[in-house]
Amino acid sequence: MTNDPLFQPLKLGGITLSNRIVMPPMTRSRASQPGDEANDLMAAYYAQRAGAGLIVSEGTYISALGKGYAWTPGIHTPTQVAGWRKVTDAVHAADGHIFAQLWHVGRLSHTSLLGGRQPVSSSPIQAEGVNVFIASDDGSTPGFVQASAPRALTVDEIREVVNQYRAAARNAIDAGFDGVELHGANGYPVNQFIDSNANTRKDEYGGSLENRLRFLGEVAQALIEGTGDASRVGIRLAPLTTLNGCVDADPETTYLAAAKLLGDLGVGYLHIAEADWNDAPLMPVEFKRKLREVFQGVLIYAGKYKVSCRGTRFASGNLTK
Repeated sequence: MTNDPLFQPLKLGGITLSNRIVMPPMTRSRASQPGDEANDLMAAYYAQRAGAGLIVSEGTYISALGKGYAWTPGIHTPTQVAGWRKVTDAVHAADGHIFAQLWHVGRLSHTSLLGGRQPVSSSPIQAEGVNVFIASDDGSTPGFVQASAPRALTVDEIREVVNQYRAAARNAIDAGFDGVELHGANGYPVNQFIDSNANTRKDEYGGSLENRLRFLGEVAQALIEGTGDASRVGIRLAPLTTLNGCVDADPETTYLAAAKLLGDLGVGYLHIAEADWNDAPLMPVEFKRKLREVFQGVLIYAGKYKVSCRGTRFASGNLTK
């Protein structure tokens, strides 16, 4: 087993991962209330999984307007940063490495989660049939409701969101994370800007592919600046999926261009989500080869992968050079 490439170490910038198994991000609603703060339970949870070469945390929202699910943790207040320090200290004490997945949900939210404010997106298009997880006013009764109709961000507001990503990256480093991952998949704002059916803008953030990729490029650059090291930045993409109502007219062309853009910026890795539900689109091997041609950093593929280890089966990300 020790000769299997999956169990060999791998360099990720200045970090040496002990193996090529990645614990992928999984949305959790376990943050302490009030304040949506990481806590001792979360520290124990991640420390128990520190044997993975890399842990990517659950989605962690970057600003009050970026929240989309009840009881999920944030990383934009001092107490939230302090809570995450408990987690990173526990993981490092167990000889693990952990990146923070930075999250803004855009239109996939509800006014009750945003203090009555309207969700924001690239365009004023509601994600019809998409439910989000909320709690009652007293915080006692959870449930799912239709995502609220969003409004379009102004150009100045887009720039403020980019600044919020930069600040969140700095907060993550202050909290002891080894790096950050942008959640650019599953119908969240990166998809809402990139995918042609979700973006009806007529300005520099809409229309042409170059314009639709602008938000992704600006956020990736902000994360590089926030961490101070491009190798500490990963980007999660879901190229061929149509989650939460985001569909692109030519996804292979679009996401190969996105991968090239990120490669030119020098980010540490791309995390490619492969859909694993029954009617999900297949990701052709040829498309994966084209991704490798345009992106020379580390590639992580997650979904549809299982590893059998001494009779125990567990889901993993597959990290390759």
